Amino acid sequence: MTARQRERPTRTDAPQGPAVDLDRYTPAYFTFIANKLARGASKHYLETYGVGIETWRIMVMLAIEGKVTAQRVCQLIGMDKASVSRTFKSMHAQGLISFSSDDHDGRLRHAAFTPRGREMHDNIMKFALNREQAFLSVLAPDEVDVLIDLLRRLHENLPMVDATSDAFMETQRARGLVPPRGPRRRKVST
Repeated sequence: MTARQRERPTRTDAPQGPAVDLDRYTPAYFTFIANKLARGASKHYLETYGVGIETWRIMVMLAIEGKVTAQRVCQLIGMDKASVSRTFKSMHAQGLISFSSDDHDGRLRHAAFTPRGREMHDNIMKFALNREQAFLSVLAPDEVDVLIDLLRRLHENLPMVDATSDAFMETQRARGLVPPRGPRRRKVST
């Protein structure tokens, strides 16, 4: 019996229709890996530093850019704007960030690290890089380079995936194969 066979639960009933082959469905692997990495990291961030994975993601952006708006965080890493706003509020209450108004648009607020926030980022970063090293330890250095290149290319291809999805659904709607659109929701910029 292989490790893969041991991991799968035994089905007592046969599937009643088509099913995705999770061994070959790449979005599932991305989801499984991302969820498990985030859950494991978040556990330690919360226990040790009192912050969650959303705070860490924003800290990464602040360390790279110096100051960011909620819109910029949403644009770069795809977080929901409401989640970014809640996280900004929590980080501000914890003394990790301060806010300043945009010189050109008074409606925009820029978040920046406080000294306490920067220190926390630097400490968490050591842990995050240790986790990344352990995660990638099953790959040779040249495989890591290939993986990073592939992930970058896949990331850059996401707008085409969304456009293809939109076109597919419109065709399906025109053929009456899926329900018409529900109420329009605001589009989140990516």
